[in-house]
Amino acid sequence: MSKQKKIVVVDYGKGNLWSVLSALDFLGASPNISSNPKDIVKADAIILPGVGSFRLAMQTLTNKNLDEAIKEAVEIKQRKILGICLGFQMLADSSTEDGMTAGLGFIPAPVESFDAQELRGKKLPHIGFNRVRLPNSSSLFHGFKTEEDFYFVHSYRLLSQVLPGVNAICNYGVDFLAAYEHENVFGAQFHPEKSQTN
Repeated sequence: MSKQKKIVVVDYGKGNLWSVLSALDFLGASPNISSNPKDIVKADAIILPGVGSFRLAMQTLTNKNLDEAIKEAVEIKQRKILGICLGFQMLADSSTEDGMTAGLGFIPAPVESFDAQELRGKKLPHIGFNRVRLPNSSSLFHGFKTEEDFYFVHSYRLLSQVLPGVNAICNYGVDFLAAYEHENVFGAQFHPEKSQTN
């Protein structure tokens, strides 16, 4: 009988913790919620949820030494991490939200706001279910069709540029990165915990 993996959901005061925990509970997982850097370093897998300002979220991670714990777990110990919404954006190099702010640097791309020209009259924030084009070679979307609907709430995005790994794409006036996976780094701009059966 194999030992159950220790999943830690990072609590830094900016996340949609209860929705994520409900989804994990439904899937039969028993994660720990923690804001303790030691717990994060010891985790087998990390979930970084988030809603709100990139700048404030990164400041909180830094002030609590959670950024260094996450980097140690992911870069040195090669633990898996899943970022959701703002948590996904924080995996990137930087964001222009509330001024230029450095991210965790796991995804070599910047996070920027949608601009009015590319939106072509669509409203911000981007809220609701939207179609996502899924890659064939994806462990994150194993068993899914090539296109599925997921629930989004965001005004900032990573563009679907050439990146290492496997990318899922959504279009909201412009193609943007809906999900990402490369080695032990996984992210979803959408909210899987609010996407019904998906």
